[in-house]
Amino acid sequence: MLWNPDAMPPTPVRRRPTRVRRTAGLLAGLVVLAGVSACSGGGDEGTGEEGQSPEDVLAEAKQNLDDTPGLNITVETEELPDGVQGVSSADGAVNRQPAFDGELGVETALGGADIPVIAVDDTVYAQLPLGPGWQEVDPAQYGAPDPARLLDTENGFSALLTATEDVEEGETVRGGEDNSEVLTEYTGTVPGEAVQFLIPGAQGDFDAVYTIDDETLLRRTVLTGEFYPDTEPIPYVITFDDYGLDVEITAP
Repeated sequence: MLWNPDAMPPTPVRRRPTRVRRTAGLLAGLVVLAGVSACSGGGDEGTGEEGQSPEDVLAEAKQNLDDTPGLNITVETEELPDGVQGVSSADGAVNRQPAFDGELGVETALGGADIPVIAVDDTVYAQLPLGPGWQEVDPAQYGAPDPARLLDTENGFSALLTATEDVEEGETVRGGEDNSEVLTEYTGTVPGEAVQFLIPGAQGDFDAVYTIDDETLLRRTVLTGEFYPDTEPIPYVITFDDYGLDVEITAP
């Protein structure tokens, strides 16, 4: 998947579905995490039903993610390890077709770029920098998955929830818009095999922190571990917005 540095980038003419931009999504995720005021109970019932174990809550959050027809997902790491070429971010709408319409942030030997991507019908199309319009590409060349598969019920983001071991319930906080949401953190360990759908080079165990709201919807995931062989652990932050998003995505 190479681009021609001597050509000019095309001007997209296709109207794209409305979605949360990467930066806005990340900031929203940070607001969700921090909230405005924390509480240790304080009358808030927290996540899940009374008597549910932390594992039960994660299983219910998985089912809710599996049930949504679509949503907006953002994925971002602050910085890739030195010398690594790979995906630093993703931002877009994903649905059950399955399909994805958004952008991938990629770091290569030529530098970094945000690349418009549409994935549908088992084909990934990209507008490569300085390239001639939409091209079929192999995301594995960037160490990335087919982004249309991020909602796969067996191997996508929701599968991480039930693959998590040693789950513990953390603090309940208030956050979100107008500080009106009740959010609970759950922590645990995820084996590298379950993370390889996101970054194929992932290995070893990963620390996971899930933020789940009072409707048992997964709102944020932080995975920290060795995503790239022989490198220091780094975190990827994933946020989930607009559950129930109904968007049709077509090939360019």
